[in-house]
Amino acid sequence: MPIASAYVAADEKANAEGVAATLNLYNGRRASLRLHVIVVGCGLGGLAAAHCLANAGHKITLVESAAVIGEVGAGIQVTPNVMRLLNRWGLGEAVEKVAVKPEAICLKRYATGETVGWTKWGDNMNEYGAPYYHIHRADFHKLLFDLAAPNMTLRLNSTVVGVDPDAPSVTLASGEVIKGDLIIGADGIKSIVQQVVLGHVNPAQPTGDAAYRAIIPTSVLEADPDLKPLVDNPEMTGWMAPRRHLMAYCIRSKKEYNMVLMHPDDGSVESWTAAGSADKMRADFADFEPRVQKLLSHVQSTLKWRLMDRLPLETWVHKSGRVALLGDSCHPMLPYRAQGAAMAIEDAAVLGNLFSRLSHPSQIKPLLYAYEKLRLPRTAETQKSSRLNQWIFHLPDGPEQEARDRSMREAMELELKMLKGEEVDVRSEGSLNQWADRRKNQMQFGYDADAEAEKFWVQEGESTIGSLAGSHSSRVNSHL
Repeated sequence: MPIASAYVAADEKANAEGVAATLNLYNGRRASLRLHVIVVGCGLGGLAAAHCLANAGHKITLVESAAVIGEVGAGIQVTPNVMRLLNRWGLGEAVEKVAVKPEAICLKRYATGETVGWTKWGDNMNEYGAPYYHIHRADFHKLLFDLAAPNMTLRLNSTVVGVDPDAPSVTLASGEVIKGDLIIGADGIKSIVQQVVLGHVNPAQPTGDAAYRAIIPTSVLEADPDLKPLVDNPEMTGWMAPRRHLMAYCIRSKKEYNMVLMHPDDGSVESWTAAGSADKMRADFADFEPRVQKLLSHVQSTLKWRLMDRLPLETWVHKSGRVALLGDSCHPMLPYRAQGAAMAIEDAAVLGNLFSRLSHPSQIKPLLYAYEKLRLPRTAETQKSSRLNQWIFHLPDGPEQEARDRSMREAMELELKMLKGEEVDVRSEGSLNQWADRRKNQMQFGYDADAEAEKFWVQEGESTIGSLAGSHSSRVNSHL
């Protein structure tokens, strides 16, 4: 896999070659009607869609505008709702080799470093059906690429400039037209496929926030007694401040420390690869506690990008029934709940599961609308939860911030009492530490995309969509 110079190479341990050949997804079910599916975009969502639809029995062509592919130098969180899918896809062992399992989330005041919120993670996350990991984006991308590559045709340097939703086909900048049976737009927040689905341009809106991303080697933390505990006991540590916050955690088997620093947007761009000023970053966070100053002193370079948001779309499916959207093209996520890639991968899982049942062309459109029905409410709710954390983390000093801290402390005290063996109610429903709220955790992390698709089929799909194949066959036979 060629890697762009702007991107970071995957760790040599990030290897899932050969795994695809061992899989038998959807209980061995494969579509009896094979489609040629064109997936637009080779990000995490596009690769997951290619993998799932190929395992459902379909031919995949993945088109990507970049001449080479890869991922930026940044960490990403793999939450249990995603990890259960990766385990099912045979990637559990490969992820474990390059990831870090955080022991807790720890939320602090920015100036003093006082802990106001803490929730135990580690093995406790298994109650939601799978572990919680932190991983490097390049390693995650490489694992999904290894999974998808054997069962797809990859077209790099293939910028889509037009989509014919009725053919359906895509036209490349070269003038080449690629014809298929179904088009999946996984082409991100600036999606050209989305414009075709909606029939108009629907630009995402700036949130007023931007983010710096930086990675430093953990060797520099281990050499400093003040910073060494951040590596010895890996947690996701967050420092909350007026209009800003910093989230940090270990990745790559604790060899690197990843930091994401949210701040008011002052003219950044919508790009994952745009360089930021490390000196400006340090100035923007100069009022944070001494440990943060030490961390930032080791940053040599940083990426900076504008955070964009979009209200839920009215539809993800073109009226032709041959084009649909996936991931950021239809539901961009603010990073405050760590669910952006997770939602795209869930989308892919549901889409693959549904299309493993395809047996007649008349089922394509209703299957796409079933996908939308299953996914749009969940992604909209997750967007809302992410926006809530933006407000929670960025409260100005004063009464609301003090009330937030009290809410978080109450949940933390209950958690600590439980760990001491005391009989307490740790559900913490409504806590402003959303990770302490067991009900929210169950909804977010306990979700199983395949189980939801299977349940839909039993309760509704078999009678309304599965029956279409038989009714069309009957009509054909009656004319013979």
